[in-house]
Amino acid sequence: MYPMLKPALRRAWRGRNTVQFGVTPAHAVTLGPVDLATGSFLELLDGTRGLPLLHEQARALDLSEHHVEVLLGRLADAGLLDDPRSAGPEADVLRRRAEVMDRQRPDVASLSVVRPEPGGGLRRMGARRAMRVQVRGAGRVGASIASVLSGAGVGQVEVLDGGRAEPWDVAPGGLPPASVGERRDVAARRLVRRSAPGPAPRRARTKGTGGEPSGADLAGSAGQPPGLSLIIVAPRDGLAVYAPVADTAGPWIASGTPHLYAGVIEATGVVGPLVLPGGTGCAGCLELHRADRDPQWPRMLAQWRSGRRGAVPACDLGLATAVAGLAAAHALAFLDGDLPACTGARWEAALPLLDWRSEQIGPHADCSCGAAGGTGRERASGALPAQDTMAG
Repeated sequence: MYPMLKPALRRAWRGRNTVQFGVTPAHAVTLGPVDLATGSFLELLDGTRGLPLLHEQARALDLSEHHVEVLLGRLADAGLLDDPRSAGPEADVLRRRAEVMDRQRPDVASLSVVRPEPGGGLRRMGARRAMRVQVRGAGRVGASIASVLSGAGVGQVEVLDGGRAEPWDVAPGGLPPASVGERRDVAARRLVRRSAPGPAPRRARTKGTGGEPSGADLAGSAGQPPGLSLIIVAPRDGLAVYAPVADTAGPWIASGTPHLYAGVIEATGVVGPLVLPGGTGCAGCLELHRADRDPQWPRMLAQWRSGRRGAVPACDLGLATAVAGLAAAHALAFLDGDLPACTGARWEAALPLLDWRSEQIGPHADCSCGAAGGTGRERASGALPAQDTMAG
């Protein structure tokens, strides 16, 4: 073990014998009492010294071995210690690729703040490379989401859409101006490749000796792509997000595939719900709840869905970028093993005030998805992406 104080957390002395790690209340931790010798020892925790050398240098500061062990234990329990060398095989693959690590250092640093265990940030970044996400839509919102996920280290990001890119599909974080006239799916695939910090991980091959695949090969089995970790529904027509067609999600519900809705309709941004089949309300639940509140909703919805769209959709670039960023951040939190705030809930913000508000989308007793018989977020936790269980 080569312990180091997490460099992402800024340090300051609150007084003569109390140290605060971190600035914001969400992640700040105080440690005390800390005497002068212990404060000097903290400066040695930079990841370059193993435990034997740390104990030797601690003795030079008149610190006992017991004092050092207790201190390291307190720091570890508080989530303040890191040790990238203990992050596992997938992380080792990343550490050996300097050009990829240089791109991902800010992401790893952020993950280290929210993952208390030593090496947790790099371990999670390594796990992202084994994830496969499908983004349905390559407009201003969908293409930007795909770009962010790819740049954040998700190993396989697929984008599905039809037709050819139009001038109004272009966005700084999405499709470039040169893609106008190209097939949207082709342009989106190029965007994903360009955004990635490095080549996609190789798929695993079956080994005749019974050996395990290496960390670089954990993206699939026997040459096949891994199962979908998440589907993000971000169509260019925001109505399909604000009032999604329940039948479209039927196969995802049946297969237990988590899916997240995100888009813009009439200058209103929408993120969520994140649907965990069998655990949270789905598109069908949403439609049934609306019909309960407004008996005329099904009549109007049928007209909107069947009506001809003759105008370019109202999709402000700043709002679309905000929606894409929030949706991507929620998606990454889920892929990293958490249940973000959009789980079973919808976040909305309308121009010009952009006051984000959330609405819970609970299971509906009449919906065929079966979530009404679940136990809410507790049951939903069983739908998290498959990975090692870690302290959070």
